[in-house]
Amino acid sequence: MTLRKIDPKTAHDGIHDGKPVLIDGREPDEDIKELTPEAHLVPLSGFNTEDFRKEHEKIAVIHGMSGGRTGASAPRILQTGYRDVHQLDGGIEAWQRAGLPVNENAKAPISIMGQVEITAGLLILLGVVLLVAVNPWFIVLSAVAGVGAAQAEITGTCMMALILKHMPWNRVISGHQRIAATA
Repeated sequence: MTLRKIDPKTAHDGIHDGKPVLIDGREPDEDIKELTPEAHLVPLSGFNTEDFRKEHEKIAVIHGMSGGRTGASAPRILQTGYRDVHQLDGGIEAWQRAGLPVNENAKAPISIMGQVEITAGLLILLGVVLLVAVNPWFIVLSAVAGVGAAQAEITGTCMMALILKHMPWNRVISGHQRIAATA
């Protein structure tokens, strides 16, 4: 199953006519950095077919960062009960390229997954440097980072992300108030 795609300009014009409802399927740590002012934040990780029951007579336009996760979640999204469901072609990245309004928060931290990728990469690099400079056993550090990345992809649970989510610089995310699903 695939979602029909709609270009950002058509979606934007329709929103101002009151026809579709724009749903941001990204996680709160991604949404806090840059967001479309008209969108309701409903992360795809917790997307529920009962979200926005009062708006099911409308057309739903769902977007993410670029479209990958939204397309992968199509079967679940198509069961929402909306009159019609579309995927914003190219996600918020295409929305921005089209010159449509986006609120940006320069003070927001890097997304949790971005922090995970940076940390894992640095751990692998550190392991290699210490392997060469200090002791061959430091290769274990690189191996653990690699196994952790594989485990996260296979199981869908990233332990490093769970830890980083509680770091002081990420506390602003937990207080993020844009989640707006209505019962």
